[in-house]
Amino acid sequence: MPVERGTSDTGSLLQADAVVERRRLRRSVTGWRVAAIVAIALAIIAGIGLAGGLDDVRGEKDQIARLSVSGVITDDRDRIELIERMAKDPAVKGVIVAINSPGGTTAGGEGLYDALRRLAEKKPVVATIGTLGASAGYMTAIAADHIVARRTSITGSIGVLFQYGDAAKLLDTIGVEIGAVKSAPLKAEPAPYAPATQEAKAMLKSVVDDTYAWFVDIVAERRRLPHDRALALADGRIMTGHQAREAQLVDAIGGEEVAIAWLEKDRKVAAGLPVEDWEVKRRSGLLSLASSVGESLASGVTDGLFRSFGIAVDSAAFSSAGQRVDGLQSLWHVGPIGYDDDGGQGASQQ
Repeated sequence: MPVERGTSDTGSLLQADAVVERRRLRRSVTGWRVAAIVAIALAIIAGIGLAGGLDDVRGEKDQIARLSVSGVITDDRDRIELIERMAKDPAVKGVIVAINSPGGTTAGGEGLYDALRRLAEKKPVVATIGTLGASAGYMTAIAADHIVARRTSITGSIGVLFQYGDAAKLLDTIGVEIGAVKSAPLKAEPAPYAPATQEAKAMLKSVVDDTYAWFVDIVAERRRLPHDRALALADGRIMTGHQAREAQLVDAIGGEEVAIAWLEKDRKVAAGLPVEDWEVKRRSGLLSLASSVGESLASGVTDGLFRSFGIAVDSAAFSSAGQRVDGLQSLWHVGPIGYDDDGGQGASQQ
């Protein structure tokens, strides 16, 4: 037999429902407050990161600025902005570009070369090559008006190489067959799961030849060499600093003291000026973690989108810089002395 609820029972139920609803609303409001606080905190962190992207080394005293280019060279907007600030700073009377790099991406090398050439229009610029200044590292050096290298420095490596893998036999062995539907025969070629066609090889050759011609042209222009002489030197060989001096690829043998002497004697920079390091501030701590997570997520999404459209994205990790390097590379392979690359499909200027 059903039991009828009294008025008091109904009121109790309504009160209980109201309590539950109030609690739910409080949790919801609390959640939104936390989300707002997190959003504001992230905005502040992002603002600090953007504001602190460049190290402010502007000073009232005259100085020679030192810009270090080490490890793998990539397209680096912060570094280019730093170079632009050097050009505008009246305290900077000369610039030393200290290079210790095996090279990197061609786009990174080109961007750095162009930025340094713009700088050299306003300030005297000299390059020093330490242990290594090859490929895009040498491309960086020739942007300066004078190049100093150690006698035993490694430099040169002017040339272009596009490497790609062919895993077709491996896939056959393990019984994997990969198909593709493409908008045109050269889309995403060469593919790692099939031998490259003659058409694909011809396409790659045109890319290699175009980049190679540009590299040879700027070597001939900057080093004041006849084009055929620059072409003869651009066979991919590496040289010691002594050999490069004999070949007119560098101007003098020595270290930073020789570079400073050139600035003082040939460019009339006042003697005895302090040499100040101009550095790009890299994020650290929480900023570094947030940046790494963001870049990883963005990279994963980007690669996924690219691959979904049949665009092959070549990736290589270089232990010297801890950086991800995609695309056409201007890099000398120097694993035995600490600069490694993982190989794979990709293009390199060597």
